[in-house]
Amino acid sequence: MVVTVRAGGNLQRALDAARPGDTIMLEAGATYPGPFTLPRKAGGDGWIIVRTTTADSALRPGERVAPAQAHLLAKLVAPGRGEPALRTEAGAHHYRLVGLEFSTVTADAHAYDLVVLGDGGPTQTSVERVPHHITIDRCFVHAHPTQELKRGVQLNSAHTEIINSHISGFKVKGQEAQAVGGWNGPGPFLIENNYLEGAGENIMFGGARANTAALVPADITIRRNHLRKPADWRGKWTVKNLLELKNARRVKIDGNLMEGNWLDAQQGYAVLFTPRPTDSSEWAAVEDVEFTNNVVRSSAAGLHVSGQDDLFTPAPRENRLKRVRIANNVFSDISYERWGGDGCFLKIGAGAEEVTVEHNTVMHDGNITKAWGDPIRRFVFKDNLLRHNDYGIIGDGLGPGAKSIERYFPAAVFAGNVIIGAPEHLYPPRNFYPSSTAEVRFANLSNGDFRLAPSSPFKGRATDGRDPGCDFSQLPTAQ
Repeated sequence: MVVTVRAGGNLQRALDAARPGDTIMLEAGATYPGPFTLPRKAGGDGWIIVRTTTADSALRPGERVAPAQAHLLAKLVAPGRGEPALRTEAGAHHYRLVGLEFSTVTADAHAYDLVVLGDGGPTQTSVERVPHHITIDRCFVHAHPTQELKRGVQLNSAHTEIINSHISGFKVKGQEAQAVGGWNGPGPFLIENNYLEGAGENIMFGGARANTAALVPADITIRRNHLRKPADWRGKWTVKNLLELKNARRVKIDGNLMEGNWLDAQQGYAVLFTPRPTDSSEWAAVEDVEFTNNVVRSSAAGLHVSGQDDLFTPAPRENRLKRVRIANNVFSDISYERWGGDGCFLKIGAGAEEVTVEHNTVMHDGNITKAWGDPIRRFVFKDNLLRHNDYGIIGDGLGPGAKSIERYFPAAVFAGNVIIGAPEHLYPPRNFYPSSTAEVRFANLSNGDFRLAPSSPFKGRATDGRDPGCDFSQLPTAQ
């Protein structure tokens, strides 16, 4: 059945009456005052579709929606009083939201989250209460330009997709704000082909207590998104990082563009993999993470990888970070001079295990690594192309090079790297230490083309016979 709710009609009544397989059509350009609740339906796994009347021929499936298309969407607005535009009843399932705009009724209406999938509080304590099979597709979720609003989508559900959408303007002074944040839903989650703005973190998993025992958000795919903080937010809103995992398992982060992060409420690292029992749950873990084919740029620092929570001791071995692969990424304009912080590529320590860093091209003005705490076991660092700068690979209390590697990266695989400007006598053999970027012979360094020129002496010199650094032929497909 297809039910059309015209402007001024009762959308909640239509949602309550809908049955699996029904479609609710909302008038393009019309505004529907919320909050609205997606109710749980007994029986059947057919989808209930809630969508704009705009045809797919004008709002193409698979294409990311843009603010300029707002006139094609139906608008659901939060009324203020701290309420969202849309929320779910416990156990609600099989809803597909297509071509909708979510905002507040006015710029001064008070809200915390615009779309609330599941419950982040103490009422969602079992998987039976978790909403599931929900898709947000080609939707525009946004705060007003001057408005403080904490979160676009609260993602405490299961089997949920956020795709082809534009989620922007989430910012607060003195607190964290996210475009997408989840902590009390099991997954799986697909976040694909979206534009995402959040001042605190653009995407975060963990950071608040999971009220279902032993719950770790899992089977997460974050693919082909644009994560960005606008430069004019600098100095106005509380900024931390672009993506953070505090409690997550089996995560694929592939083919994303991440840009705009600076020293503010944190040190300015763009991406954090840091298990945090102190502000998640005592079982919090970060493990089995793939970070591949991403472009990270215009940030105070690169990656912060911690084996354990420095405020939660002693950390049991099973809760330490493990099995993380960082491969075939480009990091550029990683700069303390432009963005504050320390310009470091990789801050890593506290007993992280099984971390592989390979085939990355890095343009930065700080250290390669800053290591601390317990040694990093089974560490692989190979086939990367990056700059040594002042201190290269260094750990707390030691000088750069061999002594830091021996202390913090015992028995590490360290081969096939091109480290520009490194003192060769301080580092292991089976690597390359050109004295300058000119010696590397990039294709067009001044224009941001970091491929090796055909005349480069390092062509084909990686341990696998390919070029050191990122394999740029993979990026267009991934992104």
